[in-house]
Amino acid sequence: MSRQSNRTTDNKKMNSELFTLTYGALVTQLCKDYENDEEVNKQLDKMGYNIGVRLIEDFLARSSVGRCQDFRETADVIAKVAFKMYLGVTPSVTNWSPAGDEFSLILESNPLVDFVELPDNHNALIYSNLLCGVLRGALEMVQMAVDVRFAQDTLRGDNVTELRMKFIKRIEENLPAGDE
Repeated sequence: MSRQSNRTTDNKKMNSELFTLTYGALVTQLCKDYENDEEVNKQLDKMGYNIGVRLIEDFLARSSVGRCQDFRETADVIAKVAFKMYLGVTPSVTNWSPAGDEFSLILESNPLVDFVELPDNHNALIYSNLLCGVLRGALEMVQMAVDVRFAQDTLRGDNVTELRMKFIKRIEENLPAGDE
C-alpha cells in the first residue's frame, strides 16, 4: 500500500518537473521568435489568458467551490484551492489595500522557475507572466475584471514572488436580445 502512495507522489513530481521544463522550452522559443522582452511578456499574458478562460470550467467542476461573495473570499479560493490544485503551492494572501480592492499573493517558491536562470540580455522578461493571464482570464469568466502584475520575482533577486491583483469591476452579463 505504501508503495502505491510513493508511486503517486513520484508521478506528481515527474509531472511537475515535466511541466516546468516544457514551460521553459516555451518561453525560450518565444524569446527566439520575438524581438524584445515586452513582446514576449505580452504573448505569455495572452497565452495565460486563453488558458484561464478554459481552466475555470475544470476548476469549478473539480473543486465544487460555489460563487464567492466578495473579493476577499475570491482571494482565499485562488490561494488555498486553485494554486494548490494546479501548481501544488499555497501562496499567502497579504498586503490588502485600505479599500479592500487590491492584494498580494506571496509565493515562497514558484514551481515555474525551478531550474531557471534569466540570461543577462533578458532584463525586462517577466518569466512567469503566464500566471497573470491565467488569473485574468479565469476571473473574467466569472464576471470579475482584474489587473494582475508581478511586484516581486525571485528570478530578479527578490526573496519571494509577489503577484499583485487589483479588482477593477464586476462584469455584467450581456444576454443577446430575446434571451432574457
